[in-house]
Amino acid sequence: MIHIRWMSSVETSYSMGTMNKDDILRLTDRGMAIFKHYLPTPFRVGRNFLNPLYEDKHASCNIYYERRSDTYKMKDFGNDDYSGDCFAFVGKLNGLDCKDSKDFIQIMKIIDRDLHLGLSSGNYIETKTITPISPAVTAATSPSKVKKARPYTLAQKSFTAAELAFWGKSGITQEVLRLFRVVSLKKFSSENNEGKPFSIAATDKEPVFGYTAKQYVKVYRPHSEMRFLYAGDFGENYCFGLEQLPAKGDLLFITGSEKDVMSLTVHGFHAICFNSETVTIPVGIIHRLSFRFKHIVLLYDVDKAGLDSSAKQELALKNYGVKRLLLPLAGTKVEKDISDFFRLGNSREDLIKLFLDYLDTIYSETMSALKSCEVDFNNPPPVAQMVVSVNDVPLGTQGNILCITGGEGTGKSNYVTALIAGAIGQSEKNKDKAMQMLKAKLYLIKEQENREKLSDIRGEVSDNGWGNQIRSYVMQPYTMVKDHRTGEETGNVQSVMDGNLDAFMNAYLRWITTPKKA
Repeated sequence: MIHIRWMSSVETSYSMGTMNKDDILRLTDRGMAIFKHYLPTPFRVGRNFLNPLYEDKHASCNIYYERRSDTYKMKDFGNDDYSGDCFAFVGKLNGLDCKDSKDFIQIMKIIDRDLHLGLSSGNYIETKTITPISPAVTAATSPSKVKKARPYTLAQKSFTAAELAFWGKSGITQEVLRLFRVVSLKKFSSENNEGKPFSIAATDKEPVFGYTAKQYVKVYRPHSEMRFLYAGDFGENYCFGLEQLPAKGDLLFITGSEKDVMSLTVHGFHAICFNSETVTIPVGIIHRLSFRFKHIVLLYDVDKAGLDSSAKQELALKNYGVKRLLLPLAGTKVEKDISDFFRLGNSREDLIKLFLDYLDTIYSETMSALKSCEVDFNNPPPVAQMVVSVNDVPLGTQGNILCITGGEGTGKSNYVTALIAGAIGQSEKNKDKAMQMLKAKLYLIKEQENREKLSDIRGEVSDNGWGNQIRSYVMQPYTMVKDHRTGEETGNVQSVMDGNLDAFMNAYLRWITTPKKA
């Protein structure tokens, strides 16, 4: 067992009698050291893992960095009681409420004591521990060593006719390959896990392609036993196609492979993919993309592995409204992905229709759910009379508006139905007519919502010529990204390509709230 002490260069000379939240975050790497100290299991930022504090069977726990608060937080999709920042987490372990000021002071003292931060005078308190957690951690939970980037060299060549024919089976042209920086390789050289150099040369039977970036390459050998090789610095969040996305859009597909991304691009769709279908999708990327696209849809392979993985990803990303679309394919080796879907003769319009039918199914299920709320309006339940008013004060009137909220399955719909039933029951008007009007109104409302959903993926089509862009990217002879509306600019093009758009979004928010000169 290794006891870990987290200290900064200023910690030794810093102490205070009153606890301070910001000082704790400063000394614990924005809360990361606290999670590492109390969680008796290794984890990686952005990767799902089993919560060791209860019988977690689905690896639904995740530690992520929230840029807005500049802190690390935990999200547990299996048990939301463990979700929150490091203070809420320690409070959960010790039966303390982070929202209570007295309890919060105790939580800070516990952290100061257990991590030896030196912020208090040393008069510690006894806590009512619910789940005993050892203050010691194993070596596996210590800060992971930075993974050494593998050096590599590429010898590029022009695409042969056979190679272009291979990509052409998926409708991928040479222009699309150039857009996504896919190259044909004559030779690839790197190092293995033991640091020993090796080289791979392309042949007619075994071509070698490279998905290239400034700091890494993903080597693709479609006809070889080992299809993928990696070299360079990938970082934590490999995402193919991210830099080719527009600032705003209607529909974004998440696919299982780079080839599928390019195949969708050929047919006029926006798409991205991560390293594989089984990798945990970084929630940070999806969070940012949810502000840019109206619909984010998983479009994985329809074989067993793809179906299982897409179901898991849909559950993990449900908070961001991510949907899952299943292709009408057999699930065989030659009929399982979107590239196969187009190769079999289906068009862009066929995929759009498939998505519209999916939205229509969601609408139908919503309408069916309304039937579960039906009551006999001629003979409303006794509770209806109680719901209509409280102490003779009517609810839901113009002068006394009522907002009804509640978690899933708590009975919101039945409560509203009881309100309506009670109101009709107290009226002398024709109850049948009132019921017909109610049902007609509900149907019209849902029908309008459905029309809006179906129109979401269409939007307006405008000329994408020079002068109509909102943002320009300059690569040569200098680097610059400039927003033509706000004037915001930066010289770090790669950072913007990686999705770091906070400066531009903040500038846009200031721009739209600033009165314009006449």
